[in-house]
Amino acid sequence: MTRDDLIGKKTLALVSGGLDSTTIVHWLAQAGVDVTGATVDLAQPDEKDLSEVPARMKAAGATDSILIDGRERLAEYMLQTIHGMGYHEGGYWNTTGIARMATMAVVLPEIRRREIEVITHGATGRGNDQVRFELALAHLAPEVKVYAPWRDSTFTESLGGRKLMIDYCQAHGLKVTATVEKPYSTDANFCGLTHEAGKLESLETPGDFVTFIMGVSPMDAPDKVEEVSVAFEMGVPISVNGKAMGLVKVFETLNEIGGRNGIGIGIDAVENRRIGIKSRGVYESPGVNVLAATYDKLLQLILDRNRRKFFDTVSRQMADVVYEGEWFAPHAASLIQVTETIAQHATGVVKVGLYKGNIRFVSAKDVPHSLYDEAGSSMEKIGELRHEWAQGYMELADYNARGMSKAGQSRKP
Repeated sequence: MTRDDLIGKKTLALVSGGLDSTTIVHWLAQAGVDVTGATVDLAQPDEKDLSEVPARMKAAGATDSILIDGRERLAEYMLQTIHGMGYHEGGYWNTTGIARMATMAVVLPEIRRREIEVITHGATGRGNDQVRFELALAHLAPEVKVYAPWRDSTFTESLGGRKLMIDYCQAHGLKVTATVEKPYSTDANFCGLTHEAGKLESLETPGDFVTFIMGVSPMDAPDKVEEVSVAFEMGVPISVNGKAMGLVKVFETLNEIGGRNGIGIGIDAVENRRIGIKSRGVYESPGVNVLAATYDKLLQLILDRNRRKFFDTVSRQMADVVYEGEWFAPHAASLIQVTETIAQHATGVVKVGLYKGNIRFVSAKDVPHSLYDEAGSSMEKIGELRHEWAQGYMELADYNARGMSKAGQSRKP
């Protein structure tokens, strides 16, 4: 689609309120496009007041602009991602990718109510977000079309650069906080922050210059261990340090605790984008990292050997469906069914110690579905398990190995 194709069609723009959003909304409105702005509140820690965004979008020419609360949906989806241990390459916890899925889910009712015909977004043609937004829309509302300005030469030839957009906004008296001098860009929600582009594109530049928002660098964290306990009931965290709270509050509380100890702050990863190119990001996700570490300990206790291997296969695919925007595909539904079934046995209280970016296990208690047998695994002469029982097993294993050797199939040293 081109901008001219939008004339006479009800168009909804996914807007954050920043430079790209302001530029695109004004550029469309100037051409006579009836555009409504939609901003999703994901408790972005880099935004002082999201309630100001609708007014800024109307000032840029939007016919209407709305703010939608997406915090509960993001918390729900992020927990499902943790249940699948769905972290991407380099230890990145997919906080941006899953936020795009939550965004599309909570915007969908407005698309239906307003009879929106076209969705537009500010995702570039080099990144993952174009895939995430558009595949989600294709699954949820296939009748709605997409207009991507960054894939329209009319836009890119005149406004396809940060400086060009800043100059455009200044020339039209539009208020933006972006500056040409900013050394990187940030995308945020309460689960995590992504810093990329600018100076971070050079692999000869350490990420130390990034100003962290959700916590401190591990090097600047206190020289003292802080212990934190998380109680789970059927996979759902229900309390932190013995204090009951809802899911969003769990993330917020662990963000505060983990952030001040440098947990998940400054993760530097080079990853494979869906379109094939590699990109570098510096990430922050303190609460997610703490919650994932405590949940993972429960998985270690409840999964038997065969289910562990199966889960690890599912986990790799879970990371892909989040990162690559396939969250609403049937494949994702199958993966989530597996991980949520496993989560039904994940009940217990796990305590960890946080120290300068590190998480160490302290204790686990009240885990009714644990398969860990302290007596059976002991090196002491206790419990019902007898060493002699292993004789038959070893004879069978040895028999099979000797057969492979006689057949000339054993690998040579």
